[in-house]
Amino acid sequence: MPYAQCCGRWHAGPGHLQAPTAEALMRSRYSAYVMGLQDYLWQTWHPSKRPDSLAPAEPGLRWLGLEVRRHEPDGDSATVEFVARSKSGGRALRLHETSRFVREGGRWYYVDGELR
Repeated sequence: MPYAQCCGRWHAGPGHLQAPTAEALMRSRYSAYVMGLQDYLWQTWHPSKRPDSLAPAEPGLRWLGLEVRRHEPDGDSATVEFVARSKSGGRALRLHETSRFVREGGRWYYVDGELR
């Protein structure tokens, strides 16, 4: 799916925090990591768990893909299990996480995740 139809619309403009599902927000956050959109990542993190600041991306880190394995919506909360692949310094890396999301005021936020 082209960037503008998937995540670009959440990254830009006045409705950028309006991803309609936790899965859509997860995908947009992955794209934000790929593109270095630190402000978007910070704004989509739930205020109760949001760090004071985000560390810059590791130099030379290259994101290779995202696989969403499971999306379980439950009213105003949801879980999304995903695997994000990357490469750094010639090493293949894999981030496997089950993330928690919450919807408040019509907006989805990333709360936290459990590494697997």
